[in-house]
Amino acid sequence: MSLEVRLNQKLEEIHSILEEKYLENKQIGVLSGISGISLFQFYYSKFKDNDEYADKAAETITKALESINEGYVYPTFCDGIAGAAWVVEILKEEEFIELDDDFLSSGIDEYLVRMMKSDIEEGNFDFLHGALGYGYYFYKRYLKTTSNDLKIGYKKHLDYLINCLKETAKSHSNGIWWESVLKREEGLKGCNLSLSHGMSSTINFLARLAEHDDFKEDIIGLIRQASYYLTSCKNTDSSLTASFPNWVLNEQPENGGSRLAWCYGDLGIGMSLLRAAEVLEDKELYQNALEVLLRSTKRTDIKEAGVVDAGLCHGSYGILQIYNHLFKKTKHKDFKDAADFWIKEAISMDFHKDGYAGYMLWRGGGEDKVTWKPEINLLEGIAGIGLSILSYLDPFETKWDECLMIG
Repeated sequence: MSLEVRLNQKLEEIHSILEEKYLENKQIGVLSGISGISLFQFYYSKFKDNDEYADKAAETITKALESINEGYVYPTFCDGIAGAAWVVEILKEEEFIELDDDFLSSGIDEYLVRMMKSDIEEGNFDFLHGALGYGYYFYKRYLKTTSNDLKIGYKKHLDYLINCLKETAKSHSNGIWWESVLKREEGLKGCNLSLSHGMSSTINFLARLAEHDDFKEDIIGLIRQASYYLTSCKNTDSSLTASFPNWVLNEQPENGGSRLAWCYGDLGIGMSLLRAAEVLEDKELYQNALEVLLRSTKRTDIKEAGVVDAGLCHGSYGILQIYNHLFKKTKHKDFKDAADFWIKEAISMDFHKDGYAGYMLWRGGGEDKVTWKPEINLLEGIAGIGLSILSYLDPFETKWDECLMIG
């Protein structure tokens, strides 16, 4: 059986399971909730040119919106209202649905601004679960609203977030950085370098804003200083396979390993520095970031790379999605070869008899306490796996991976 046939069969399996089980997910956010599942369903309906599939997708996103009307209050990008509202914007942008421009905006926006300010007061700038996630939704609305008054309002919210990032940035001889909680149970704080929760997502977010004249002059220095600091955290021990550690303690970078994944490590760091280099027009930074990413393609020992499961967050399909994106962006053959390697690894992980479409999420634990569970969501489950397969098959351009700060 050819790889393409197998991938198409896998997509059909995923579609069938999601159609049956999507209501098992009680969250509504893009990454962990049912709005993210609707993204797969809409793109798959386009892939199959099947209006019945689109009807099911519309039912899924409608369920998410109904949950808000029925009192769902969890606000974050990953799990809650900000993520679901962001999905609505993407679905409108991709012309999957038609809604009035201010369909969700007024009451939801006021609530999300309050939540953003509350998280900022607590020092929580986390992309998935904090202030940056709200900012990412406001940024999408800023780009897409046709109302000048609404656009001014979104710029005000984003300016507030930017000013708070300026005020909380910590100075260092190599630039600036932001403190975050690394291990809550231990009270451990430091500089998280990751795309999921740390410096890379902040740089990535700011670089997106800097593509627009309304923000560029105000934040270009912030991006430069943050990028310089992040670059200075690079491992000096060339025997390590990872170019960067996960985080920095006591403002002193220490050589350390990191997995190959979307959530932590070289892939998210390299992509964010690449984006920063483009808005800074910094050729040296761009080349350094590209070298980090190219070096990562050599990590093909699955155990060494820390790859245990298949999901987007820390598994093989997330790695595939990043290399696939980088090949389309740079046309560098090494990224194409890496994508081809990881699609084969990813499809081979469908061996769990109790899984969904053969896949299960690894929950970790000690050697005698390793746990696995089937999962349907985008970040760690089969909805994200299906979206990554669609992107690899490349039938048309997609925007879904913007939710992971990839696209």
